[in-house]
Amino acid sequence: MTTLTDLAPLIERHWFAYGRETPIEGLLITRAETPSGIIRAVYRPSFCLVVQGAKTTMLGETRYRYAAGQCLLASVDLPVTARITQATQEAPYLALSLAIDPAVVTELLAELAGALADAPAFAALSTADHDPALCDPLKRLLDLLDAPRDAQVLAPLVRREIVWRLLGGALGPALRQIGLADTHAARIGRATAHIRDHYAETLRVADLAALASMSVPGFHRHFKTVTTMTPVQFQKQVRLQEARRRLIAAEEVARVGFAVGYESLSQFSRDYRRLFGAPPGRDAAAIRAQLAPEPALP
Repeated sequence: MTTLTDLAPLIERHWFAYGRETPIEGLLITRAETPSGIIRAVYRPSFCLVVQGAKTTMLGETRYRYAAGQCLLASVDLPVTARITQATQEAPYLALSLAIDPAVVTELLAELAGALADAPAFAALSTADHDPALCDPLKRLLDLLDAPRDAQVLAPLVRREIVWRLLGGALGPALRQIGLADTHAARIGRATAHIRDHYAETLRVADLAALASMSVPGFHRHFKTVTTMTPVQFQKQVRLQEARRRLIAAEEVARVGFAVGYESLSQFSRDYRRLFGAPPGRDAAAIRAQLAPEPALP
């Protein structure tokens, strides 16, 4: 049986070959030899497995710690802060994450008798010990990075198997809500995904509530329960994180501010400094000098 020990050298090798983003869409790998500073990111619906080391993710005031052999599931798009807390040169932090397509979850739910009957309370982030049965399909997915031609046909099949295994395990109840159209998870997920994709546009809460099939007061209440912030605060987080990514790539501050949706550069600078602790230009220059841009996903 495949174990975490079998996954570690594959993650190491592919990290040095590809870096964080692999040729298989939605499959990301992370390797770090030292604990990290604060990582600000927008997690998409995804599954993360820590193979070695440990990491802590914060959603509002709630802390989620997951170490080797444990998983994190993000059910909707969420701005979070995180830190890699355990990593050394001898035993680096190693993890992989896989984006989850809600449509695949919906299709597979049809095969699960009683899936609609036991939907639990909504959880935007969930952690659990990994199911050992996941290691084999995860290894096969990593192996496909060495066979690009095969990956085009086989990777979608292996990804479906991984989702199927997750649905039957400890993270299944939270994952099911991604695929059930009328759950709060799916409704708020539609809104957060829309904000993520249209972060630079003017936000109308009434439009988001309609997208989620909720009244405006109900939408506000459920949105804040799930994300710990208002829709406007959520949009601001996404805008500023995208701004930081562009600034690290050496784009000009004013151009970036306007590109992410700000009409006032002074307001952009104030909001940026409030979130990241330094003005845009200075913060980006410091990160570039360290040659260590922060990763975007678990």
